[in-house]
Amino acid sequence: MVWLAAGSIGAERETDSLPRPILKRLVLDDFEAPPGVRSYGILDETLPERARGRLDWSRQACRRSGAAGHCMHLRYAFESARPAQVSFRIDLGDLDASAYDHVELWIKGDAEGFSPALKIGFRRPKPDQPRLMQDGTAVITGIGDGWKRIVVPLNTMAGISDWKHLRSFFVALESRRAGSARRGGYLIDDVVLLKVGGPGPTIVDEVMPRRKLAWQASVGGAEEAQRLAKQRLAGWPKRLLVDRSDLPRDDREFLERVARDTWRGLAELTDRENGLPIDHVRLSVSLEPPDSRVGDYTNVTTVGLHLAAVVSAYELGFVSESDAIARLARVLDTLEGLETHHGFFFNYYDTTSLERTSNFLSFVDSSWLTAGLMVVRSTFPPLAARASKLIDAGDYRFFYDEVAQQMSHGYYVNVPTRSEYHYGLLYTEPRLGSLIAIGKGDVPEEHWFTLVRAYPPEADWQTQRPRGWRTYRVRGHEIESGTYEWRGERYIPSWGGSMFEALMPTLVLDERRYAAKSLGRNDRVHASVQKRWATEQAGYPVWGLSPAANPADGSYGEHGVKILGALGYGAGAVAPYAAALALGELPEEATADLRELAARYDVYGDYGFYDSVDPRSGKVAYLYLALDQSMVLISVANLLKDHCVQKRFAADPIAQRVLPIIGEEDFFGVGP
Repeated sequence: MVWLAAGSIGAERETDSLPRPILKRLVLDDFEAPPGVRSYGILDETLPERARGRLDWSRQACRRSGAAGHCMHLRYAFESARPAQVSFRIDLGDLDASAYDHVELWIKGDAEGFSPALKIGFRRPKPDQPRLMQDGTAVITGIGDGWKRIVVPLNTMAGISDWKHLRSFFVALESRRAGSARRGGYLIDDVVLLKVGGPGPTIVDEVMPRRKLAWQASVGGAEEAQRLAKQRLAGWPKRLLVDRSDLPRDDREFLERVARDTWRGLAELTDRENGLPIDHVRLSVSLEPPDSRVGDYTNVTTVGLHLAAVVSAYELGFVSESDAIARLARVLDTLEGLETHHGFFFNYYDTTSLERTSNFLSFVDSSWLTAGLMVVRSTFPPLAARASKLIDAGDYRFFYDEVAQQMSHGYYVNVPTRSEYHYGLLYTEPRLGSLIAIGKGDVPEEHWFTLVRAYPPEADWQTQRPRGWRTYRVRGHEIESGTYEWRGERYIPSWGGSMFEALMPTLVLDERRYAAKSLGRNDRVHASVQKRWATEQAGYPVWGLSPAANPADGSYGEHGVKILGALGYGAGAVAPYAAALALGELPEEATADLRELAARYDVYGDYGFYDSVDPRSGKVAYLYLALDQSMVLISVANLLKDHCVQKRFAADPIAQRVLPIIGEEDFFGVGP
């Protein structure tokens, strides 16, 4: 298990043959060397005691296919009924396996008992955080009481893409995978890397939008295609900046102006033909392509929040009911014609050709589309049946790892395999998706309570070790957690300390109302620490740190307040959308922050706030990102119109089923 993303499901393998001749072999361990020559050990020594299994190993004489030799005998035991795991490790030093494409081993179950499935994998340091590890794993099945040859393509072990600097090969035993076989063992022999010259598909394979490329060629190339992409849009900004003195001085009028300008941009930066929002526009002083760029593709989260943004515009009185329904119906028309897999939409589509441009199905992005559809069907009954059909098409069990009891990041259709990583930490933006999956009845309630509130003190890589570690029960589920603290403020951490991890779910879920002692209180503390850290410690005149464009070079990066995250991102540009997300928690302070941003920097344009500003240099990223603009509009609508979008979401049957789940827990005191 990696603290970053616990566990994995790789592709399950029963392969005992290879499609082509072996070109190269590297024996990792044949267990013929005497004890002391090869280094063995147990991974995850930092797991809390309750999560550890017992494992013994010994080198012993074995006979396979009539040949005498030695193998490794592993014996495991899980004493507790709680989920636990233990992993046997073969140290590899700093191995370069980039010349190989498969791993092979021989295995058979022990006479005293065994599970027919287990997990194998490799581990290497994360390139950007060497104290953390990357695991590439695969689940192997069909293990019996006779020797079985297992061959796994490295490309299916999706957590690793660079096969240099391997530190270890491991065999992971998990109590939930073992089932009733809580004690048992295995014989393992001849762990070998192979090169057969046919590595197969990878998670980084590109999807070529052939119709789009053919269209570009037919119109004279990519630059001319940019001009035509602009013409496909419903509108275009007429000026780069507004006169700051024109912005209202009254706070409510100011927010209404922000909302109206932001909605105009969201409405106009959509494709005229299919109604989909484009991902972004990046503007230059001239405002015209090719200097200004059109990102004519979209993401399913962007579409989901666009649906909620149309509802926000209706609630604010910017569009009539008939206009809102017409806009939403056009998007639904388009969605119903897009390519899907198991009822889920791919992560990206080209908005000109409507081809998918991704092999990845994302759990969190899918859930944001579902959230948008829930808001639509709660608001406009004439669209309810169509929205419900799209919601019901995808079963979130597709992403659920029943062993880890967590949601996978997603699924690669071309490999095919689930992502190596899981959303294991509660206080991040995928928590909304977990609730939706539970509310649909696709995954069990226990999933919510297996999510990590805070990592245990043994996890020494985190930004701080939690205090007040305790065990408590909620709705019959046992939870262990503690809290972080900064300058008197207690909280459970997000992953990176960014505003969108903390507060994006509150766009639709009123956590202050329905989870006052847990998520709601944590939301307010995260907003407060964001403000205090930026102004008191960093000395910024404005605040709001979250993933955003770097005004210096246009690159997009992760920013946050490090002490708010378990890992913690570094500070960077301030994002107006991050300040807008805090309107529900600190309405006066967040409004003042938005006013200061508009007054101090050239960051307010024809369609409202641009993506980001460097608070020290004043340099602005003149980028309108549809996702972030929708967050601004929805946040303002919830503040000005009495939680309007949150109420629409809460009225949906899916939300109604899960609201009781989040109401009882107390992150900060003794739970019920």
